Amino acid sequence: MNKFEKIFCGLLIGSVLPITGFLAGWWSLTQSTNNLIIGVAAFGGLGLGLLMDTFFLKKWVANAYRMSPTILMAIYLFYSICVFGFFMGVPVFNVILALPAGLFIGASLAHLNLNPIEEKKKVHQTLTFTLLVMGFICAASAFLALRDPTTAANLEGMLRLRFTVTQPMIVALILVGGSALLLLQWGLGAWSIRWGKKIVAISQINQ
Repeated sequence: MNKFEKIFCGLLIGSVLPITGFLAGWWSLTQSTNNLIIGVAAFGGLGLGLLMDTFFLKKWVANAYRMSPTILMAIYLFYSICVFGFFMGVPVFNVILALPAGLFIGASLAHLNLNPIEEKKKVHQTLTFTLLVMGFICAASAFLALRDPTTAANLEGMLRLRFTVTQPMIVALILVGGSALLLLQWGLGAWSIRWGKKIVAISQINQ
């Protein structure tokens, strides 16, 4: 594993605990009216996560490509939920996660030296899982959009439309937009896996 891979894996894996600690501290006191207490709890959780990283992150990074698929799936789900929440239910930005996920899997393939059948299976499993997660994100976004009575007005204002947006139009947008996002998710995932493997393979030759 080269220096770039260590930094990349360190950021992917090492950010989970600090973000979790920060959000846990923040959400645990959402009923409080004291912003100072909320801030202390949030940054206390962040600090605790960073502290745990100092003890365990080096080991986790060293074994990153041999981590259990369950752990890797949990990490991907974690980031998917964070991105979905941060952008307030807009699923477009979740597609971006296909890039780091694909690069990680591609890099792991360059190190694990799997036979062609096993490699193809791993790639297909990765693309299928990330597609299912994206499908869930799109479904959740659609559910929120259809329940929100202000969705039509928001679209009209955001896009500066001169016509009235109807419920059938929203449904059509969800179906077309969701399908496009799923196709983009698969395509970006496949592309980034290929490039992840290629980049690491080239770096191994140059060492």
